Amino acid sequence: MYGKAFAPEYQGALNTLSVNSSLTDVLAAGTRELRAAEQAGRHGEVARSGLAVAEAHRRLGQVRDADRAWKASYRAARAAGDTAAMAWALWSGGTLARQRGAFPLAWRLLGLAAELGERGGDVVVRGYSLAGLAETGRIQGDYQAVRRLHEQLLAEARRRGEARHTVWALEGIAQIHRNTGEYDTAYALFEEAAEIAARADDRRGHAWALRGLADIVSVRDGNVERALALLSEAESTCRAMKLSSALAYNHKMRGNVLYRAGRWAEARDLYEQALAEFRAMSEPRGQALARLGLAKSLARLGRDRAETAAELAELAGELERIGLRHAREMVTRAQQEFGVTAEVVR
Repeated sequence: MYGKAFAPEYQGALNTLSVNSSLTDVLAAGTRELRAAEQAGRHGEVARSGLAVAEAHRRLGQVRDADRAWKASYRAARAAGDTAAMAWALWSGGTLARQRGAFPLAWRLLGLAAELGERGGDVVVRGYSLAGLAETGRIQGDYQAVRRLHEQLLAEARRRGEARHTVWALEGIAQIHRNTGEYDTAYALFEEAAEIAARADDRRGHAWALRGLADIVSVRDGNVERALALLSEAESTCRAMKLSSALAYNHKMRGNVLYRAGRWAEARDLYEQALAEFRAMSEPRGQALARLGLAKSLARLGRDRAETAAELAELAGELERIGLRHAREMVTRAQQEFGVTAEVVR
């Protein structure tokens, strides 16, 4: 039913690259082709190779380089009069904006990318851009608004037999169910995503699915060792492919598993590691979630109550500013858990 996963963001001379190619290899090949295209004055190829460079930088957590690269790709695509290539560059820029926590910009760029994709007759970039909009809303916690879009994209991906997008949509819907307490449904969806990703050789999608399964196994079943084993399997893929962001989220999840098990000192160490990784790649959502886990671990380990109250209040304000509704609710629950409401720090 599903073919082998492919990476449509690797285009032109780079279309032989695999979805599982190491990001350092992608960056090296993309930079080499980009320089050759620039010297030859081939704007279309500059745009296509520049897209791969932008995506490699983004996934490696190199935010400034990624920002320069997607904008250069867009300018080259515009010079070439290639509407679809312009859409791909905007998709990359919108995805980077979401990663940086700039959600209004992400909505704007991804919306423009979807429009240009439709105008340029590229159904793939249109689908990727709509998926990006859906993921942006899900990350912000606006589940009611984007659940239907997730399900629509899942149906389209299944119909076309696109394994990578099927896996993405399944994982997104699973995460919504997990965050609303529907653990059995979430587990089944993550499990299906993992199976499809494995058959399609989508190692990135498989690693994210394993992370989701580990979360459910931990929170629903209390099975610490199985959860840690799933995360270890996913981590090996993240390291092999140089998936910096996925690796940091893996470490943060490992902290979650240990925290739930009452192993607070170990959890603290993992949250500190994840926080450093998220800071290195300027990813505010990951930083906030790692800070929350760290604050809770330190509170369990005897941190001064007033310090915990101040930390959680600051986090609440930061998440309110960024616009992360679900994460903001998590901070509220932590304040209630430790009896440190906003009034305590006034």
